[in-house]
Amino acid sequence: MSMRLDKFLSVTKTASRSEAGKAAKHGKICVNGKVVTDCSAHIDPDTDVISFDGRDVVYRRFIWIMMNKPAGVLSASNDKKEKTVVDLLPPPLNSMELFPCGRLDKDTVGLIMITNDGDLAHKLLSPKYHAEKEYAFTLERPYNTAKRIENGMMMDGKMTKPAKIVMEDELHGKITLTEGKYHQIKRMFEYADSKVTFLKRLTFGGIALDEALAPGQWRYLTKQEEEILRQN
Repeated sequence: MSMRLDKFLSVTKTASRSEAGKAAKHGKICVNGKVVTDCSAHIDPDTDVISFDGRDVVYRRFIWIMMNKPAGVLSASNDKKEKTVVDLLPPPLNSMELFPCGRLDKDTVGLIMITNDGDLAHKLLSPKYHAEKEYAFTLERPYNTAKRIENGMMMDGKMTKPAKIVMEDELHGKITLTEGKYHQIKRMFEYADSKVTFLKRLTFGGIALDEALAPGQWRYLTKQEEEILRQN
């Protein structure tokens, strides 16, 4: 794929076209190690190595990011009053029209994916594809096992899909869902006469949270992880 150098720098949010032109005149742009002074030159972003002011510029058509979402942060692209997961990303990522793939409640922590790949995100969130999501939870009190919430229950006028619940003790366990209704896990346990006091997403679509990531930290998905998502 061929692209003008100044467009490439603009698309990657490295510099505006006018800024790129000025930088080129001062010898600050290199393509494959050679200084380029004409920003109208065409490059191949998939094979050429472009550096701007001494730093390599990474081009990704589709960006997939794994973040360990901390509590108190919204799963949104932007908000006028509160901090979002996209706000936690450094420039230029936080200005590249990225969005969270699905949502976690404000007080829920753990794995959230952030991307600009709308088609794949839509597929992963569609109930018919059954992308699994696993959560660890803590309850305020033991739940009423007579109310079989894992078999499905009426919610928003429809039956929920079966869920898998594995208890570690009376108050701690893990639950796996293939859908994501509003406050679903909390509402399920409320129906069973309990209350969720802590919730953390551990996996999404076959990808596990990298436990090396502290709350608020992130990393790009590996190529292997992206392929796992595409196979869902």
